[in-house]
Amino acid sequence: MKIHEYQGKEILRRFGIPTPRGIPVFSVDEAVKAAEALGGPVWVVKAQIHAGGRGKGGGVKLGKSIAEVRELADQILGMQLVTHQTGPQGQKVRRLLIEEGADIKKELYVGIVVDRTTQRVVLMASSEGGMDIEEVAAKTPDKIHKVFVDPGKGLTGADADGVARRIGIPEGSIAEARALLQGLYRAFDQTDASLVEINPLILTGDGRVIALDAKLNFDDNALFRHADIVEMRDLDEEDPAEIEASKFDLSYISLDGNIGCLVNGAGLAMATMDVIKLYGGEPANFLDVGGGATAEKVTEAFKIMLKNPGLKAILVNIFGGIMKCDTIANGVIAAAREVQLKVPLVVRMKGTNEDLGRKILAESGLPIISADNMSNAAEKVVAAAKGTRQP
Repeated sequence: MKIHEYQGKEILRRFGIPTPRGIPVFSVDEAVKAAEALGGPVWVVKAQIHAGGRGKGGGVKLGKSIAEVRELADQILGMQLVTHQTGPQGQKVRRLLIEEGADIKKELYVGIVVDRTTQRVVLMASSEGGMDIEEVAAKTPDKIHKVFVDPGKGLTGADADGVARRIGIPEGSIAEARALLQGLYRAFDQTDASLVEINPLILTGDGRVIALDAKLNFDDNALFRHADIVEMRDLDEEDPAEIEASKFDLSYISLDGNIGCLVNGAGLAMATMDVIKLYGGEPANFLDVGGGATAEKVTEAFKIMLKNPGLKAILVNIFGGIMKCDTIANGVIAAAREVQLKVPLVVRMKGTNEDLGRKILAESGLPIISADNMSNAAEKVVAAAKGTRQP
């Protein structure tokens, strides 16, 4: 789950991390009132969407008068903001953050994620913060400094001081940087975050260290512990198909291809997408129906996939362990009939009640293409998506 920048800053402030004063708004008039309430000679008008690269896309502007704040808010609110993370379709801006200006002496970068190789939380920091941090990571990775955190100790003062010095924090600001970095680690740990990122973290002219931005993502599996964070969810920023899937406990992610995938088990789903690509196809989605899929869940899964106008074929790939193949077969047939399926359907089943499942499909009278193994299934569904038929 993702949240907006202004919501992330609310969380960071709980952990003692300084941020500029700012007010979220939903209209041009509210933006003007916010600027007047904040006071000062300069304000930042910031689009609030769940994507990075807002500055390069024209979603972050500096207003030097109240009139200019009004003009900028009118420009940005409602725009279809395109960044490297939104794709060419962009994302509609429905919220703004009006923030006081900052005296920026230096832009830095700090982020925390889980490193799967070491199975530890890693703090990453760089002296080269700002809009081009991805380019820094790709071209000069030596400028990205890492600290792998011992979960028993947390981020120690020595480690925090060390990384602060490596990214150019002056000695007079080390204590402040230490408190910020340790607060950032506590925020990551105590909110069950999967990502906490400040880009840029700034050093001001008078030596203060301030989080000028905030990006926080959270582990969906831990949200039951954080009702306050769940309340921050903005459904306007999420894929409607993924929202619909969550209502039926389906794990669904939209992709750019034209072959729908309905699979039980996340590992098998990823392997299915890999083998489709191996045979020259492009998956339209990741969809894990789980181990306890019912006919209703399978039907809803079909409905969600079919909302994709570019869908050309569907592959159902089931391993019958907890989920029996005959149950899935009945669900597939019910779903195909209810939605009046018009695209080719390839089904591969292995495991418990496999023969019975195949028999049910064969006797259904539906034009279902049967496959014996994953390679055969991928080959057939790729051919079907291209308008040809494999024997």
